[in-house]
Amino acid sequence: MKRVASICSVLCFRCQYHMVSISKAKAVGRVLFEQVCKQLHLLEADYFGLEYQDASNTKRINQDVYALQYWLDLEKPLSRQVGLTLVDTLLRFCVKFYTPDPAQLEEEFTRYLYCLQIKRDLAQGLLQCNDNTSALMASYIVQAECGDHVVEDYPDHTYLSSYKFVPNQDHELERRIMENHKKHAGQSPAEADLNLLETSRRCELYGMKMHAAKDHEGVPLNLAVAHMGIVVFQNYTKINTFSWAKIRKISFKRKRFLIKLHPEGYGYYKDTVEFFFEGRNECKNFWKKCVENHGFFRCSAVKHVPRQKTRVLSRGSSFRYSGRTQKQIVEFVRENYVTRQTFQRSQSFRHSSSVHSSVANVGTSLSAHPLLPLGENAVGRCSNSHALLAPPHSKSGEINGGEV
Repeated sequence: MKRVASICSVLCFRCQYHMVSISKAKAVGRVLFEQVCKQLHLLEADYFGLEYQDASNTKRINQDVYALQYWLDLEKPLSRQVGLTLVDTLLRFCVKFYTPDPAQLEEEFTRYLYCLQIKRDLAQGLLQCNDNTSALMASYIVQAECGDHVVEDYPDHTYLSSYKFVPNQDHELERRIMENHKKHAGQSPAEADLNLLETSRRCELYGMKMHAAKDHEGVPLNLAVAHMGIVVFQNYTKINTFSWAKIRKISFKRKRFLIKLHPEGYGYYKDTVEFFFEGRNECKNFWKKCVENHGFFRCSAVKHVPRQKTRVLSRGSSFRYSGRTQKQIVEFVRENYVTRQTFQRSQSFRHSSSVHSSVANVGTSLSAHPLLPLGENAVGRCSNSHALLAPPHSKSGEINGGEV
């Protein structure tokens, strides 16, 4: 039988790529992810992932319809994730792991992609903060894309009006952005990017993606997972943090999400905390994100264990984090770093013909060409030579214990 090529559309911030998979039935998620990373010439690829929506699992809140968001599983066949037909499939290339220290991002291009993600989080209301912080972050965005503030080109705040920095943006905020923009004279785009990342990482909601749940009393809550552990919110106010050091095991059982804590030294009146999701899919989705964040940030290395084939009767999920850890990425990039040409930045602002010449080098490409040739194991894969060296609390199988 003749193989039929399948097309997936991947939206990379403002650029769209069409990826072709040769084997529609058997190609795993890694095939698509590696193609995207090769087109971007991206070295620090493991910080990122491909996100897609489950159109069959939607819910309506007020007038809006929301679909469950999943990370593409790199070890699982595409057809079992985004659909059998792969017709009109749209995936988004996003930051998956928000590093607490942007200085650990070795390449300017990686920091630039992070900045595109922060801009999107800010504009969509995911990165909520006070007006002063919002204005400061927006001013770094403007400095990176427009260069220095020049009175002849920007006599008032209206040069900012055509761009959405935050929801419910008003003229007063735009004036604050302009005043901050004036103070950044002389900053290069790379310096402005780093300042944006340093400011955003101090925000309480940096990298937080909310997942609706309830406690044992039925009180609505939001759960999020980040580099430090699992965070509990009421609306967008943080009320508790379960750091990885406090957690002995995480698991799920149908729509129940369970956090088993170390019994001594932390002052909790019980060693297991329980949360309830709307359904099993939502619960397992959050559990998988916790497993991956723990593996990426807490482990020195992870052992690549082949997935078990689906059985009729199973006592748990075989899902494990399969990429490089942050420690491995830092070491890999430092060992394989090469000087690359200046990449072109995407242009967000609508400039008039009188715009200052500092934006003349702003292009529309996201590619950071050239780069080292990507070998078979260059993207998102652990080397077999690395020994498994996990923190004492992270014994094999404990943090990953999912139940159905």
